[in-house]
Amino acid sequence: MMAFASICQVVIAAVIFNVWILRRNRPTPYRPDGAGTLKEEFAVYGFPDWVRIGVGTSKLLLASLMVIGLFVSPVARVSSGLLALLMLAAIAAHIKVGDPLIKAIPALFMAAMCTFVFLTYSS
Repeated sequence: MMAFASICQVVIAAVIFNVWILRRNRPTPYRPDGAGTLKEEFAVYGFPDWVRIGVGTSKLLLASLMVIGLFVSPVARVSSGLLALLMLAAIAAHIKVGDPLIKAIPALFMAAMCTFVFLTYSS
């Protein structure tokens, strides 16, 4: 179980870095209709720009802590729990704008992996 939790931690961090650094200004099939960038995505959700900046900063910080958590398990527990909450908020944002379920699938998988890591380190 711990090996799979470690794999999840690496995948979670890699996906967050990919979305928030490498793909932030590129369209993906998972953004809501009318949004080609993260900035446009948050505008479609009806959030002000400071929310996007706060969420992005939080996700990048927590992803970094997830990597540190590979060596310091309490850090993995806290960061995975907080990331799971952010992913649930992402799912809610997709629902809010009426996106088809397929667009929320990445956030759902990330929430599941974060929850798995959280539960693995809490036992």
